[in-house]
Amino acid sequence: MREMNARVVVIGGGVAGMETAGQLARAGCRVTLVEKNTRTGGHLNDWYHLFPDRRDSTEVLKYLEKHTRHSDIDMVTGATVESVIKNHKSLIVKIAEHEDLEAGAVVIATGFDLFKSERKEEYGYGIYDNVISSADLEKMFREGSVRRHDGRIPEKIGFVHCVGSRDEKVGNLYCSKLCCVTAVKQAMEIKKHFKNAGVFCFYIDMRMGGALYEELYRESQEVYGINYIRGKVSEVSENINNRLIVKVEDTLAGRPLKMELDMLVLMAGMEMSEGGQKIAKASGLETGGNRYFRSADHHFGSNLSRVSGIFYAGTCVAPMNITETISHARAAVMDVIDYLRNKES
Repeated sequence: MREMNARVVVIGGGVAGMETAGQLARAGCRVTLVEKNTRTGGHLNDWYHLFPDRRDSTEVLKYLEKHTRHSDIDMVTGATVESVIKNHKSLIVKIAEHEDLEAGAVVIATGFDLFKSERKEEYGYGIYDNVISSADLEKMFREGSVRRHDGRIPEKIGFVHCVGSRDEKVGNLYCSKLCCVTAVKQAMEIKKHFKNAGVFCFYIDMRMGGALYEELYRESQEVYGINYIRGKVSEVSENINNRLIVKVEDTLAGRPLKMELDMLVLMAGMEMSEGGQKIAKASGLETGGNRYFRSADHHFGSNLSRVSGIFYAGTCVAPMNITETISHARAAVMDVIDYLRNKES
């Protein structure tokens, strides 16, 4: 690989970007990893325990950090990539307030943004203090203090699935894939903190399509006593005692429900990152109806863009869990190596 003498620029320092950079460097490539934040790790920095085995997220982060501490990786943090432009046989990566980078290949790993829960006004996020997002709850777990806004321990907690996913009103028809299993994992964490708490999950349908996900779902009911109510929450309000009033249609029982809760957690879905959208527009890269990057082929070219030398890794193309993201990043590395070898031959 060293005789190729080609630099690869990886855009995004989350799970996909770090794994891509590390594997490329180990294969002999010179890599520049560009991250918009001052710290790499992306959303992994915000998670507490990971499903399905409730592993501490710091273990995965340490693995990624170890492999990006490589002499052939130049790290550029706090830098925003504006565009990637094809220039004959090379690619020019334009970075705000930095010199342009010339690369033989570029891997875009711009990841995802969590859906902004305040866009669903009916759930009361940003209006009622005790309506929080799944990301807010992860932060509470990390800090070791799950409490209501007034400092009291919550005795009844609800989880709302599919917030910003499978929702025509917000323009997201797709399933974010991980909301259900995240709700199951977080509900179990709540019961570990508060054994006698009543925990209720309001779901459209349970999509547990991953290794050990179904087993986790079953454990949550049989061991932890989590209550699952099939129905969509229609309205959230607050009473004079600052408790949340949740109205939901129980579609299995065929009747409306009205419940008082101490805390409501919104399972925010995934969206194409804002940074990724800007790069796509400025670089003339195709996106799909769901606004994620459109791969050259869904089945055998998911890492390939339609521009020679530009590749995709991770959740910039679709919702994925961490295991899938790492695998997708490794596949991108193989495509990059194959491209550089053929380019130099």
